[in-house]
Amino acid sequence: MNHQISTLMSLFDSTFYETHNTRLVCGDDEPVYLPACQQFSFHRIVFAHGYFTSALHEVAHWCVAGTARRQLEDYGYWYLPDGRNEEQQQAFEQVEVKPQAIEWAFCVASNHKFNVSADNLNGHPADTAAFKLKVYKQVLDFLENGFPKRAQHFITALAEHYQQPMPLLAERFTLDRELYEEV
Repeated sequence: MNHQISTLMSLFDSTFYETHNTRLVCGDDEPVYLPACQQFSFHRIVFAHGYFTSALHEVAHWCVAGTARRQLEDYGYWYLPDGRNEEQQQAFEQVEVKPQAIEWAFCVASNHKFNVSADNLNGHPADTAAFKLKVYKQVLDFLENGFPKRAQHFITALAEHYQQPMPLLAERFTLDRELYEEV
């Protein structure tokens, strides 16, 4: 499967630019969301270093953010980089469950491998199994009750482009064998 970042950017722009004045942009450093300003007449979802999964992850955050948050840099959220303590890591994971569940759906819709990310290599050791289980349960909830509107729209666009079956079904989301006992 050909996962060119230029194709993903074009797909996002053709899906959302006219309706949401938002573009997906490749960045050189940390990802960030930047609302329209004097220099740029459109909102920018900037993803890291041309990575396909970084782009999907940042789009997932955009799909969760409401109208007011999309007027603020990085949606007005705090972000502590790698090196978080236990309490900070728990707060990070709490806000990451929904975006990572949406990212996982984007990956399935584009036939791309998904990896849960605790994003704290130099901080408190994260329980990635427990976090992945929370993300998985959120995916199941979205499958049962519906994804946010923009997320569903992009899932459909990805699935059409990458010729993946729709609707997404739970059996396309797999956990490590040891985690199935927890579900």
